Amino acid sequence: MNLADVIEGLVEERGLDREKVIEIVCEGIKAAYAKRYPGVPFHITFNRKAGSLEVFSDKKVVASVQDEDHEISLRRAKIIEPSSKIDDVIHVPFGEDVGRIEILTAKQVVASKIRDLEQMAVFNEFKDKAGSLVTGTVHKKERAGFAVKLGEVLALLPHEGCIPGEQVRIGHPIRALLQDVYPVARGDFQLILDRASADFVKKLLEVEIPEVFEGLVEIKKVVRIPGYKTKVAVVSTRKEIDPVGTCVGIGGARIKPILRELGQEKIDLIQWSDSLEKMVRSSLKPAEVDKVELVEDNKAVVWLAPDQRSFAIGKMGQNIGLASKLVGLEIQLQDLSVPQEDLSMYSDEIQKEVSERSDVDDISIEHKDEDKQSGE
Repeated sequence: MNLADVIEGLVEERGLDREKVIEIVCEGIKAAYAKRYPGVPFHITFNRKAGSLEVFSDKKVVASVQDEDHEISLRRAKIIEPSSKIDDVIHVPFGEDVGRIEILTAKQVVASKIRDLEQMAVFNEFKDKAGSLVTGTVHKKERAGFAVKLGEVLALLPHEGCIPGEQVRIGHPIRALLQDVYPVARGDFQLILDRASADFVKKLLEVEIPEVFEGLVEIKKVVRIPGYKTKVAVVSTRKEIDPVGTCVGIGGARIKPILRELGQEKIDLIQWSDSLEKMVRSSLKPAEVDKVELVEDNKAVVWLAPDQRSFAIGKMGQNIGLASKLVGLEIQLQDLSVPQEDLSMYSDEIQKEVSERSDVDDISIEHKDEDKQSGE
């Protein structure tokens, strides 16, 4: 296989620019010759017809040669380049070769440059897709997470980017947020994926719900504890559109694909309001709230029935934590006291009942006394 075939293989298999690959190979060979013959100015070209590299040294045309590494006589120069004249610099074919050590240097330079070229190609391909959803195939498990194939490029889904409790299966398709695109690989990856952020759920809503994509329903804020619950505040840009109902769909048709994507995680859809009281009330769903009072700039006191407290708090305090993040306030729960029944309206009836009971007790005592005397 000649050099032309090697270059074509790199171009086709890795999708690299042909002229860039040729330039890199020439740089590698130039580095090899520079190491073997330091101080000699080399010029390397690729002969496309022959499929090989041609090595030249740059020499100055002089009347009398004093330094053979850098000068050439006018007579010899005209044999190589007939139009040569004194003080011209021409490319003179270099007949010497290089050894194994220098070839190793060339390979290292070429490999490094090719790697840089590949990384730049990946960066240019994906830089505009950062922050969007991508679909790939789980390739293999890595120490840091899972390698996912996006076409011919491997991306990393780190462990912290996975939804807690989900099973990532080798060979299965997976959808994720393209979180970061680096111009230079960090470790072995330039592309970092994510499934655990609030932005991932937001992008799912944009993809699955046309009204969100078209801007008829706006997502105002998303807060999330991955694997447990996501709370999404939505608002409609048109009065006739119910933002929550639109996102849920008939019989949950629109929200169900998103829930399947998230596994066991729940989603609370909340209608956005400019009223903080309403937002606090809605944010604590599924709990039913009786009253909300904003007592400070950053605090809200919420009154609710004792049997609603556990719903408001949620598992390990996660529901109230999400609600607090959604509204940007500290939320304090206050149990409603059980109201005492007002008995004043029944005072007459109570007094009568007491009197009747007293008369009955007196009669009973008298009868007991009579029985006692007759017995004697």
